[in-house]
Amino acid sequence: MDHPRVTPLSRALEAEDRPRKIAPLDVFRLARKKWLAGERLDIGKLAAELGIGRATVFRWVGSREDLYGEITSALFMKVLERAQSQARGSGVERLVDTLEHLLHALASAAPLRRFVAEDPEFALRVLTSRASPVQYRCVAAVRELIWELVPEPALPAEELAYLVVRITESFLYRDVITGDEADIEAAIRAIRILLTAVPEKKKRR
Repeated sequence: MDHPRVTPLSRALEAEDRPRKIAPLDVFRLARKKWLAGERLDIGKLAAELGIGRATVFRWVGSREDLYGEITSALFMKVLERAQSQARGSGVERLVDTLEHLLHALASAAPLRRFVAEDPEFALRVLTSRASPVQYRCVAAVRELIWELVPEPALPAEELAYLVVRITESFLYRDVITGDEADIEAAIRAIRILLTAVPEKKKRR
Protein backbone atom coordinates (compact mmCIF):
# COMPACT_ATOMS: atom_id res chain seq x y z
CA MET A 1 0.00 0.00 0.00
CA ASP A 2 1.30 3.42 -0.93
CA HIS A 3 1.78 5.88 1.89
CA PRO A 4 -0.03 9.21 1.59
CA ARG A 5 2.05 12.22 0.72
CA VAL A 6 3.74 13.76 3.75
CA THR A 7 3.15 17.50 3.99
CA PRO A 8 4.01 20.11 6.61
CA LEU A 9 0.35 20.00 7.67
CA SER A 10 0.28 16.23 8.08
CA ARG A 11 3.50 16.37 10.15
CA ALA A 12 2.05 19.12 12.35
CA LEU A 13 -1.15 17.15 12.91
CA GLU A 14 0.79 14.03 13.84
CA ALA A 15 2.94 16.02 16.26
CA GLU A 16 -0.19 17.52 17.82
CA ASP A 17 -1.50 14.01 18.59
CA ARG A 18 1.66 13.06 20.49
CA PRO A 19 2.04 13.94 24.18
CA ARG A 20 3.90 17.24 24.33
CA LYS A 21 7.13 17.33 26.30
CA ILE A 22 7.24 19.75 29.21
CA ALA A 23 9.77 22.53 28.57
CA PRO A 24 11.33 25.33 30.68
CA LEU A 25 8.79 27.85 29.39
CA ASP A 26 6.00 25.71 30.81
CA VAL A 27 7.54 26.14 34.26
CA PHE A 28 7.78 29.89 33.72
CA ARG A 29 4.18 30.22 32.53
CA LEU A 30 2.79 28.18 35.42
CA ALA A 31 4.91 30.05 37.96
CA ARG A 32 3.88 33.42 36.52
CA LYS A 33 0.20 32.43 36.64
CA LYS A 34 0.52 31.47 40.32
CA TRP A 35 2.49 34.63 41.17
CA LEU A 36 -0.10 36.86 39.50
CA ALA A 37 -2.79 35.04 41.51
CA GLY A 38 -0.95 35.82 44.74
CA GLU A 39 0.47 32.36 45.40
CA ARG A 40 3.96 31.78 46.78
CA LEU A 41 6.14 29.77 44.45
CA ASP A 42 7.19 26.30 45.54
CA ILE A 43 9.53 24.41 43.22
CA GLY A 44 8.29 21.03 44.45
CA LYS A 45 4.65 21.91 43.83
CA LEU A 46 5.42 23.31 40.38
CA ALA A 47 7.28 20.12 39.49
CA ALA A 48 4.46 17.90 40.75
CA GLU A 49 1.81 19.86 38.86
CA LEU A 50 3.80 19.58 35.63
CA GLY A 51 4.64 15.92 36.23
CA ILE A 52 8.41 16.37 36.24
CA GLY A 53 11.12 16.07 38.88
CA ARG A 54 12.21 18.84 41.24
CA ALA A 55 15.80 18.42 40.07
CA THR A 56 14.69 19.09 36.50
CA VAL A 57 12.93 22.30 37.49
CA PHE A 58 15.94 23.50 39.47
CA ARG A 59 18.18 22.69 36.51
CA TRP A 60 15.93 24.75 34.24
CA VAL A 61 15.29 27.79 36.46
CA GLY A 62 18.44 27.92 38.59
CA SER A 63 16.79 28.65 41.93
CA ARG A 64 13.53 29.89 43.39
CA GLU A 65 15.06 33.37 43.56
CA ASP A 66 16.08 33.21 39.90
CA LEU A 67 12.55 32.15 38.96
CA TYR A 68 11.04 35.11 40.79
CA GLY A 69 13.59 37.29 39.04
CA GLU A 70 12.54 36.08 35.61
CA ILE A 71 8.87 36.66 36.39
CA THR A 72 9.31 40.17 37.81
CA SER A 73 11.69 41.25 35.05
CA ALA A 74 9.15 40.04 32.47
CA LEU A 75 6.55 42.20 34.24
CA PHE A 76 8.92 45.17 34.09
CA MET A 77 9.49 44.77 30.35
CA LYS A 78 5.76 44.48 29.66
CA VAL A 79 4.99 47.58 31.73
CA LEU A 80 7.88 49.48 30.12
CA GLU A 81 6.55 48.69 26.65
CA ARG A 82 3.16 50.09 27.66
CA ALA A 83 4.78 53.16 29.22
CA GLN A 84 6.68 53.85 26.01
CA SER A 85 3.46 53.77 24.01
CA GLN A 86 1.85 56.26 26.42
CA ALA A 87 4.78 58.70 26.63
CA ARG A 88 4.66 62.08 24.96
CA GLY A 89 7.22 64.59 23.77
CA SER A 90 10.65 63.90 22.34
CA GLY A 91 14.21 63.44 23.51
CA VAL A 92 14.84 63.64 27.23
CA GLU A 93 11.26 64.72 27.96
CA ARG A 94 9.94 61.58 26.30
CA LEU A 95 12.30 59.43 28.35
CA VAL A 96 11.29 61.15 31.60
CA ASP A 97 7.60 60.77 30.70
CA THR A 98 8.18 57.08 29.91
CA LEU A 99 9.82 56.53 33.30
CA GLU A 100 7.04 58.40 35.09
CA HIS A 101 4.39 56.19 33.47
CA LEU A 102 6.50 53.15 34.29
CA LEU A 103 6.89 54.04 37.98
CA HIS A 104 3.22 54.82 38.49
CA ALA A 105 2.28 51.50 36.84
CA LEU A 106 4.75 49.53 38.97
CA ALA A 107 3.61 51.29 42.14
CA SER A 108 0.02 50.22 41.46
CA ALA A 109 0.85 46.67 40.28
CA ALA A 110 -0.90 44.52 42.89
CA PRO A 111 1.20 41.34 42.38
CA LEU A 112 4.44 43.31 42.78
CA ARG A 113 3.28 45.22 45.86
CA ARG A 114 1.99 42.00 47.42
CA PHE A 115 5.29 40.26 46.71
CA VAL A 116 7.24 43.04 48.41
CA ALA A 117 4.86 43.25 51.38
CA GLU A 118 4.84 39.51 52.12
CA ASP A 119 8.61 39.03 52.34
CA PRO A 120 10.42 42.39 51.98
CA GLU A 121 13.96 41.09 52.48
CA PHE A 122 13.60 38.31 49.90
CA ALA A 123 11.70 40.56 47.47
CA LEU A 124 14.33 43.30 47.58
CA ARG A 125 17.04 40.72 46.98
CA VAL A 126 15.17 39.54 43.90
CA LEU A 127 14.36 43.04 42.65
CA THR A 128 17.53 44.99 43.41
CA SER A 129 20.44 42.55 43.69
CA ARG A 130 23.10 42.66 41.00
CA ALA A 131 22.94 38.85 40.92
CA SER A 132 19.28 38.94 39.87
CA PRO A 133 18.11 39.24 36.24
CA VAL A 134 15.79 42.10 37.24
CA GLN A 135 18.37 44.83 37.72
CA TYR A 136 20.42 43.66 34.73
CA ARG A 137 17.44 43.83 32.38
CA CYS A 138 16.16 47.11 33.81
CA VAL A 139 19.56 48.76 33.33
CA ALA A 140 19.86 47.35 29.80
CA ALA A 141 16.40 48.63 28.85
CA VAL A 142 17.02 52.13 30.26
CA ARG A 143 20.43 52.23 28.56
CA GLU A 144 18.75 51.57 25.19
CA LEU A 145 16.34 54.44 25.82
CA ILE A 146 19.20 56.77 26.77
CA TRP A 147 21.02 55.90 23.56
CA GLU A 148 17.84 56.61 21.61
CA LEU A 149 16.55 59.74 23.36
CA VAL A 150 19.40 61.56 25.13
CA PRO A 151 21.68 63.24 22.56
CA GLU A 152 24.48 64.29 24.93
CA PRO A 153 24.26 62.54 28.30
CA ALA A 154 26.50 63.89 31.08
CA LEU A 155 27.69 60.35 31.86
CA PRO A 156 28.25 57.20 29.81
CA ALA A 157 24.91 55.56 29.03
CA GLU A 158 25.69 52.44 31.10
CA GLU A 159 26.52 54.47 34.23
CA LEU A 160 23.57 56.77 33.73
CA ALA A 161 21.16 53.87 33.26
CA TYR A 162 22.45 52.21 36.43
CA LEU A 163 21.94 55.43 38.42
CA VAL A 164 18.43 55.89 37.03
CA VAL A 165 17.49 52.34 38.01
CA ARG A 166 18.97 52.73 41.50
CA ILE A 167 17.00 55.94 41.99
CA THR A 168 13.77 54.27 40.92
CA GLU A 169 14.45 51.36 43.30
CA SER A 170 15.20 53.71 46.21
CA PHE A 171 12.01 55.72 45.84
CA LEU A 172 9.67 52.98 44.62
CA TYR A 173 10.53 50.62 47.50
CA ARG A 174 11.22 53.37 50.04
CA ASP A 175 8.46 52.13 52.32
CA VAL A 176 10.39 48.88 52.75
CA ILE A 177 13.89 50.38 52.79
CA THR A 178 13.36 53.34 55.15
CA GLY A 179 9.77 53.08 56.34
CA ASP A 180 8.73 56.23 54.42
CA GLU A 181 6.07 56.22 51.71
CA ALA A 182 7.08 55.60 48.11
CA ASP A 183 7.70 58.93 46.36
CA ILE A 184 7.52 58.75 42.58
CA GLU A 185 7.56 62.53 42.13
CA ALA A 186 10.88 62.77 43.98
CA ALA A 187 12.29 59.96 41.85
CA ILE A 188 11.27 61.74 38.65
CA ARG A 189 12.79 65.04 39.82
CA ALA A 190 16.10 63.31 40.55
CA ILE A 191 16.03 61.45 37.23
CA ARG A 192 15.29 64.65 35.31
CA ILE A 193 18.31 66.35 36.92
CA LEU A 194 20.53 63.44 35.90
CA LEU A 195 19.26 63.24 32.33
CA THR A 196 19.44 67.01 31.68
CA ALA A 197 22.86 67.55 33.30
CA VAL A 198 25.41 69.23 31.02
CA PRO A 199 28.52 67.19 30.19
CA GLU A 200 31.73 68.39 31.90
CA LYS A 201 33.42 69.45 28.66
CA LYS A 202 30.59 71.85 27.91
CA LYS A 203 30.68 73.34 31.41
CA ARG A 204 34.30 74.42 30.96
CA ARG A 205 33.60 76.52 27.86
